[in-house]
Amino acid sequence: MSGFGPAGPPPAPEITGWKHLRTGKVRELYTNDNNEILLVASDRISAYDWVMPTVIPGKGEVLTQLSLFWFELLEDIIGNHIISTDVPDVIEDRAIIVQPLNMFEVECVARGYLTGSGWSEYQNNRAVCGNKLPDGLFDGSKLPDEIFTPATKAEIGDHDINIDFEGAAKIVGADDAAELRELTIALYKTAAEFAASRGIIVADTKFEFGRNDKGQILLGDEALTPDSSRFWEASTWKPGGVQPSYDKQFLRDYLVSSGWDRNSPPPELPNEIVEKTAQRYEEAFFRITGSKF
Repeated sequence: MSGFGPAGPPPAPEITGWKHLRTGKVRELYTNDNNEILLVASDRISAYDWVMPTVIPGKGEVLTQLSLFWFELLEDIIGNHIISTDVPDVIEDRAIIVQPLNMFEVECVARGYLTGSGWSEYQNNRAVCGNKLPDGLFDGSKLPDEIFTPATKAEIGDHDINIDFEGAAKIVGADDAAELRELTIALYKTAAEFAASRGIIVADTKFEFGRNDKGQILLGDEALTPDSSRFWEASTWKPGGVQPSYDKQFLRDYLVSSGWDRNSPPPELPNEIVEKTAQRYEEAFFRITGSKF
């Protein structure tokens, strides 16, 4: 688990009635005698395949509560893995109880705007993950249509790799890949339209899907959080460079400017960066849900 640095992942807290299963970059997974999963969002934050040594206070609550908001908003398109939000007090607001899913081994990414790794690829071949795009686009340009740009799922410390639809079909099968593409685009369109009504552009986002024990495909993990999405300020959007955002791009930009080489364990984050990152996460929650966190 090189993504955590030489000390490895922090010890998972003990929770009465639950057995620890696994530590992810951000979440801790537990199970109980009923084969339910307790999904706990920590305050850890990752960037460039490393988990930062400094936490962002309140981040776990923002991720969980914003995901719950989107799960409810999107459930007419697809069901989700949630069983209950009635969790132990020690992890209140940052955890949910969910049904176990057999997760598809692809990250399902939808893009409505050109940026990040998509912008890098476009500059080389005028395409992103096999989706041909017109000439003349810039970093931050709105795409003619939403596109499906899947990626492989990497272990902690490794890189996710962008693939095309055919690559996804080889991993999950052609029929499932087609259904995941349809679901991803439908969810993105609905979410982007809602966010636009709140003055937020969803430039891109990542979904994860799995099958339950009845064979149903459900939406799992998280949904449309600042960890899994790029949220831009609509009123100042202008293609051609970096967009003001409410996600962890602010942290990425700081890390690039800090001189960190991205190959060795990352440095502790200054208080100012921690505070401003937390503010962006909370502002994303407020702008989208209309509620203060």
